[in-house]
Amino acid sequence: MTLVSLVDLIAGARAGLLVSFPTDTVPALAALPEQAPLIFEAKQRSQDKPLILMGGSAEDLWPYVQGSENELQIWQEVAHRHWPGALTLVLPASYKVPKQMNPNNPSTIGIRVPQSAIAQTILAQTGPLATTSANFSGQQPLQSLAKISQQFPEVLTLEPTEFNGEISGIGVPSTVSKWTGTNWEILRQGTVRLIF
Repeated sequence: MTLVSLVDLIAGARAGLLVSFPTDTVPALAALPEQAPLIFEAKQRSQDKPLILMGGSAEDLWPYVQGSENELQIWQEVAHRHWPGALTLVLPASYKVPKQMNPNNPSTIGIRVPQSAIAQTILAQTGPLATTSANFSGQQPLQSLAKISQQFPEVLTLEPTEFNGEISGIGVPSTVSKWTGTNWEILRQGTVRLIF
């Protein structure tokens, strides 16, 4: 088991290691975007399942997407209503997104700001991270940090004393909504209901 302090977790993530920490939905498995292959390997995840880019604030994420001025305004309005929160927006990716984030369709990227103080603290210091739920692909998301550190002994998992036992979220993955060029398509319904 590799339970670490907040300082060590942030340093590890910046150094390109795999980390795990609580969010507002399910605990995350995370790495720098260019280290995304580590996540696919650890989870035994199929390359056709893209990762989500999680940021500490919306401002940290906008450079990773590209659209017209009008589109950006629409996306920012939706983000303003639902972020921080359990909504992932799938948008056209900018040149800044490493292809490894979404190997089969590098033209899009899912972005999200979690409603979790501890996750925001980490992301503010690491910059946006490639994330997904902490579990083997196809299995239920793991809900406890002890289980995560057992299943992924090589992952730096945040020590529970570091976040005052803040509940690790609602246990339901985020709503995923994709921009089609004219409107939103719900790819996965979570607790957030998108108002068009």
